[in-house]
Amino acid sequence: MDTMTIKVPVTVKAKVTENLKAKIIADTQKNIKAVSMDLQNFEYQAKRALEAAQNDINASARLRPQIEAQHEKIVQTKKELEERLEQAQQLDLGSEIGLPPLERYVEIGIGTDMDSLMGSEILLEDGKVIAFRG
Repeated sequence: MDTMTIKVPVTVKAKVTENLKAKIIADTQKNIKAVSMDLQNFEYQAKRALEAAQNDINASARLRPQIEAQHEKIVQTKKELEERLEQAQQLDLGSEIGLPPLERYVEIGIGTDMDSLMGSEILLEDGKVIAFRG
């Protein structure tokens, strides 16, 4: 075998524009709103479950830690989204942000410089490819 085809990661970055910044902020605000609604719904359901278990001390004692753990998890998610919103609002136009990586297939052979293959990068602006790097 003289050659082999392999999958190689490709870094994807986006140039921050007004449109991208506005989209990130809007998406994050939408997610915060959804988590807030989930939190309200959870609190209502938890209250009902605790009221239903009020007569059974063992059930109430088992439910409370589970409810508190789930409540904390939802609150933490909301806090992370709020921090992400703050970061998005502070993005500088023209700067570059990382996006989820892609993969590409390349054919390699004896003597292939693997370092040069691993440094591939795609730069986007408003969803369009504007540069290949590496």
